[in-house]
Amino acid sequence: MGAAVWPGGVASPALRRRTERAGRLLLDGQVQQIIVTGGVGDIPPAEADVAAGILADMEVPADLVLRDTRSTTTFENLVEARRMLQAGETVVVVSDAFHLPRSVLTARRLGLAASGESTSLSGANPWRIIRAALREVPALIWYGIRPIPGDILS
Repeated sequence: MGAAVWPGGVASPALRRRTERAGRLLLDGQVQQIIVTGGVGDIPPAEADVAAGILADMEVPADLVLRDTRSTTTFENLVEARRMLQAGETVVVVSDAFHLPRSVLTARRLGLAASGESTSLSGANPWRIIRAALREVPALIWYGIRPIPGDILS
């Protein structure tokens, strides 16, 4: 899952954590490819492009990394990822623990066979984590009840 890019094209700690965890899963043979998600937020470049650079630094083969550089929300991240997948593929959604329930719920509502893998929050700014976790409560409810347009599921 995408996360913010900071000035100078630097990955936010959340984007770095998520990307490195996904890269480790691939390098350990637990997944076969990675879809990095996230378009341009407040600061360019696209989150997916920054994540792809982190994976390249980890020596993840570029042909195993697919990029969604258009999406800007969790819902859009997963809709775009779904378009890149073959029917019936299983996905492992990688995100921070507080964001993972909404991400996996959304993936499953989109028809994906999804599980989740959380990142370590060790060393993370506790106030940012608390604020983000509190934001997840109403977001999880909304993502659980919001209608999904039929054309997305077909």
